[in-house]
Amino acid sequence: MGRISLHILLFILILVFLTQLSAGEIVQVKIEGTINEGSYLTLKKAFEFAEERNARAILIVIDTPGGLVSSTEKMISLMLSSKIPVITYVPPGSFSASAGSLIVIAGNIAGMANGTSIGAATPITFGVGEPKVEQKAVNYLASYAKAIAEKRGRNVSAVERFVREAYSASAKEAYRYGIIDVLADSIDDLLDKIDGKVVETSAGKVVLRTKGEKIVYAEKPFKAKVFDLISSPELASILLIIGIYALIFGLTSPGFGAEVLGAICLILALFGLGVIEVNSFGVLLIILGVLFLIAELLTSTYGILGVASIFCIVLGSIMLYEEPLMPKAFYESFPLLIGGIATGLGIIMTYIILKVIQVKRMKRKVGAEALIGKKGEVVYFSNGKGMAKIDGELWRIESQENLVSGDEVVVIGREGLVLKVMKK
Repeated sequence: MGRISLHILLFILILVFLTQLSAGEIVQVKIEGTINEGSYLTLKKAFEFAEERNARAILIVIDTPGGLVSSTEKMISLMLSSKIPVITYVPPGSFSASAGSLIVIAGNIAGMANGTSIGAATPITFGVGEPKVEQKAVNYLASYAKAIAEKRGRNVSAVERFVREAYSASAKEAYRYGIIDVLADSIDDLLDKIDGKVVETSAGKVVLRTKGEKIVYAEKPFKAKVFDLISSPELASILLIIGIYALIFGLTSPGFGAEVLGAICLILALFGLGVIEVNSFGVLLIILGVLFLIAELLTSTYGILGVASIFCIVLGSIMLYEEPLMPKAFYESFPLLIGGIATGLGIIMTYIILKVIQVKRMKRKVGAEALIGKKGEVVYFSNGKGMAKIDGELWRIESQENLVSGDEVVVIGREGLVLKVMKK
């Protein structure tokens, strides 16, 4: 019994040693570029990685101009509910604007390097002409930002100004006004300065032990890289436009594989649109544009409905998104980029589809059917049957009339390779 107890005690000591060994690590993850679903998946994987290794803290290094609201909210939810202390940091040469500023203040400890900035989170949407501010979105995001600031004990009024007034603060101002906790010009400097601080996590109060601790990097998973691409509004829009036209072309002209390409593009576009706030009016315009194109194919209007289709799809594509925390440059470049692509692709594809339909309609009149109504001259005729020269070619003919060589006839029908004629 004594030997068994000794083994159990040794086993427990080894477990404690291993736990303490892994607990000395800090998991670092980098969030850069536009915030999207790929950013959320990257952060989620980092939290799982940190929990597996029983890390002391998670360090989120941030460099972003803003991004998708839904992805931002999911990232902040992860941070606020974390049992592991979360440290956010804006390193030298980086900045944190719009959605990024909300992520920074959501950390248990928020740090910035001198020369960096934070703020400018006023929501913007596409309007007629210039981008505009939606008061409804402002009120929601202002209350959301205040709730985060209150949760983390930060300067509520300053954070609210990020949203309501597009207020932006330098790192020194953010530190002075209590928006962030520490100024540090390197990660090592940051970890030294916050060592010993007490933070409140979902599991209770934790004393940070960060000085000289080992940093383990959480890599971006492959799934996150895929979603980085397809949850981009620009790429999702391009895939949607290509998918619509390729699918219509494939259905009207099977055999080229365009319908397969169209279906793949539409599926990828829908995956991306599934994590993006979509404007219902933009969706209706795109649907209307598709209906106009189908109507043009069914009832030729000499391109009138085709032009209306292009106009609706272009305008719908531009107005498709309601993402108030995207970078300001997005609202300036997106209409030009997508408007140009949608217009060019719409004109080219509509022209090709209409020409293909015209050619198909013409092919239906190939051969004898094209001769109906044509005039010809009887070469010989006997017992209701004979031959006639029609449109420069000899054809077998039948007629209920008595015809003789030289009679001028008109083609009135056809049975197989035999033309039905009557005397002109």
